[in-house]
Amino acid sequence: MPQFKLDDLLGQLTKKLNEYGKELYWFSFMGQPSMKEPWGWQLDGHHLNINYFVLGDQVVMTPTFMGSEPVRATEGEHAGIRVFEPEESKGLATIRALTAEQRDKAVLAKEIPTDVFTSAFRDNFEMRYEGISFAELMSGQQEILLDLIREYTSDIRNGHAEVKMEQVRQHLENTHFAWMGGFDNNSVFYYRIHSPVILIEFDHQRGQALGNKEPSRNHIHTVVRTPNGNDYGKDLLRQHYQRSNHSHVHSH
Repeated sequence: MPQFKLDDLLGQLTKKLNEYGKELYWFSFMGQPSMKEPWGWQLDGHHLNINYFVLGDQVVMTPTFMGSEPVRATEGEHAGIRVFEPEESKGLATIRALTAEQRDKAVLAKEIPTDVFTSAFRDNFEMRYEGISFAELMSGQQEILLDLIREYTSDIRNGHAEVKMEQVRQHLENTHFAWMGGFDNNSVFYYRIHSPVILIEFDHQRGQALGNKEPSRNHIHTVVRTPNGNDYGKDLLRQHYQRSNHSHVHSH
């Protein structure tokens, strides 16, 4: 994945190869791969954490954290690599598609947060709905927002991505889009898409390894969570144990 290569670049830039680089990502299995019993895997490292739960033909790929610093390589062996361009540009397209009145509802603050709200160690984080609701958007604006959501759900295989988008469509009346920061060509910003079945966050970050004190477009964090206690496939696992004769319930 390009994050690995950009993490290699970060190690070269900082000369901290013991902290950054593709060799510092780990792949773990939970349980035994099975057609019937629950199992899963995790890919974990500095700027990438994917939790993948499998039960038969059903999957849950949350929590997922993806980030990068830097987000592009302009020289060297990885020159030309750029990550998060669609997530950034489609987010901007969404806020720019709103009228001034709609934007007043969507924009929560002029300043952006220091990080996404549902980062590590915040399992089953509860967050109130904020911003503008899907129902308050016109049809063209709704399609732009759906295209932005699809950018995140399409990280999974096509069939499963379609299933996830269908879940999203079933809860559009309770879907909200919120924004912090500016929306000019050089602005830094944060946005959130929140519904009963998906929670997406995008945030421009201050420099950590590279040292810039102000947020920049060169450091990005994104998170996809499943709200309401269903992270790590918890809901599918609960359904499985309700139908099965297991003597006890394993925690995730």
